[in-house]
Amino acid sequence: MSKIVDKRVRADRFRQRLGVALQDRAMSQSALARTIGVDRSTISQLLKDTGARLPNAQVVGECASALGVSADWLLSLTDRPENAADILANSLTLTEAPRALVDEHIFGWHLEAAGYKIRHVPAGMPDMLKTKEILEWEYTPHLGRTTDQAIGASEDRLNWMRASQSDYEIALPLHELQSFASGSGYYEGLPKDLRRRQLDHLSTLTTQLYPRMRVYLFDARQLFSAPVTVFGPLLAVLYSGRNYLAFRDTERVQSFSTHFDTLVRQASVSAREIPNHVDTLRDVL
Repeated sequence: MSKIVDKRVRADRFRQRLGVALQDRAMSQSALARTIGVDRSTISQLLKDTGARLPNAQVVGECASALGVSADWLLSLTDRPENAADILANSLTLTEAPRALVDEHIFGWHLEAAGYKIRHVPAGMPDMLKTKEILEWEYTPHLGRTTDQAIGASEDRLNWMRASQSDYEIALPLHELQSFASGSGYYEGLPKDLRRRQLDHLSTLTTQLYPRMRVYLFDARQLFSAPVTVFGPLLAVLYSGRNYLAFRDTERVQSFSTHFDTLVRQASVSAREIPNHVDTLRDVL
């Protein structure tokens, strides 16, 4: 619920914010008056009046437009001076998602969020947890001869992500590891020995890196999640396949964090149980 502000207080804040906006834009009272089509004395009165009266909506709107701020900010209805278009542009960005191990956007977001908890629902098994053999099997059809170079160039970044000061929480659909172990679906045709070594590698990593890295398995028949990564309180990035949708507004970031909390609470396999679960999958190969 919005807090009710006394008329005199609101009028005083309007004068203060109008003065701040003029100063920030290095605009004179005369220039503002010319821009919005009023006398200079009108602007002077708006700044010096000590009463509780506010200008009409037309004048407030014209002042806001001329000064590049929102009318809501001038009227103390929000503490954000940006107009709605700027807020939207800054809170949501759409960027291309290349088929790469660790592209510039992903690594840049990790650098920005260093020290914060990173919560990740990947589209499949996370690249940072894969063996080189699996990466080669997966990326060679797309990268061709550049696969070795791409993997080599990515190793430092993958190692940085593993060794960063950020805690990692990763939530995977339960069927993802089952499909991998059985070599079905996406992993059809993947040799058994590569799958076994990958499961050994995953078991080792989830043991060694716990509790700084925690992996959970959720049942996709009960819960669904699109691929998304939450970088602390800074941003949440939704992966659509061809693009990343990056949200920076607090409400959206918190919404994705709450969604991740639900996946963890209802996980079929907890982070402590992951190594044993992976070992069981390996043993039946």
